[in-house]
Amino acid sequence: MTTATHAARRARKARRGGPVAWVFALPALIVYFVFLVYPALSSLWFSLTDWDGLSAAYNVVGLDNYRSMASDPVVRQAAVNNLIWAVVTVVVPVLLGLTLAVMLNGKVRGKPFLRLIFYTPAVLPLVSVASIWGWLYNPQYGAINAFLRAIGLDELAQPWLGQDSTALGATMVAAIWLRVGFPMLLYLAALQSINPDLYEAATVDGASRWQQFWHITMPGLRPAHYVVIALSVIDSFKVFDLIYAMTYGGPGTATQVMGTWMYFNVFQYNQAGYGTAIAVVITVVAIAVSIPYVRSQTKEHAV
Repeated sequence: MTTATHAARRARKARRGGPVAWVFALPALIVYFVFLVYPALSSLWFSLTDWDGLSAAYNVVGLDNYRSMASDPVVRQAAVNNLIWAVVTVVVPVLLGLTLAVMLNGKVRGKPFLRLIFYTPAVLPLVSVASIWGWLYNPQYGAINAFLRAIGLDELAQPWLGQDSTALGATMVAAIWLRVGFPMLLYLAALQSINPDLYEAATVDGASRWQQFWHITMPGLRPAHYVVIALSVIDSFKVFDLIYAMTYGGPGTATQVMGTWMYFNVFQYNQAGYGTAIAVVITVVAIAVSIPYVRSQTKEHAV
């Protein structure tokens, strides 16, 4: 056997790590299985039962919960609301965050202060955000209606969170305000990593600002695009707390999303099996959305 073959075998053993590597990995694996794998498998099991969430007894009903979801009008409305929410609260914050990052990356006075102002909503507790916007939308003494009345637009003053036609849009405005800071920060960091010599060379070659943006800035932001869009989409499908705190899924079911409907079934209607089935669907959607991001990142690192 050649020396090269022995070296290749030693390299393979080094990559595998051997027993010592498993000893060091064991604590992390235990935590992973206890807090992630086991709850996931338990949720999958309970989604196949009629468990009420309280009693020890339950019956296995197979796929009945999933069949019920297909005929549940609230699930259909929640799915549509989730889709609308995903599109609006991903596209708008990403575009605004990119715009703000490009502006703040240039020569602007007070950049540290502006960065702080734009990013502050992203670090506020969601309950605080819900309280702030709940006060702004208040039909009697809210700042938005007060402003409309002050400028003579009394007919536009309305109960923003209290009617079907405006409730979902009003919550999405709060979500956009909350989420702009995260993509802005990531894009700003990515912009600062682009070699400035590229812009100087493009300027010498006569490229306009718009051409530089499309041919230098956008390609340089590709890794940031993957992270921002993937995390934003996943977060949009998991939305729960902001809507729950602002509208409680109402009025009626106007702002109901999959997360809130899952919560109501599990903790209020004592239909834990059905609610868990909804949670499984949310998880599957989040995983499906994550796959393109993971694959793109894997290919990029492989190259």
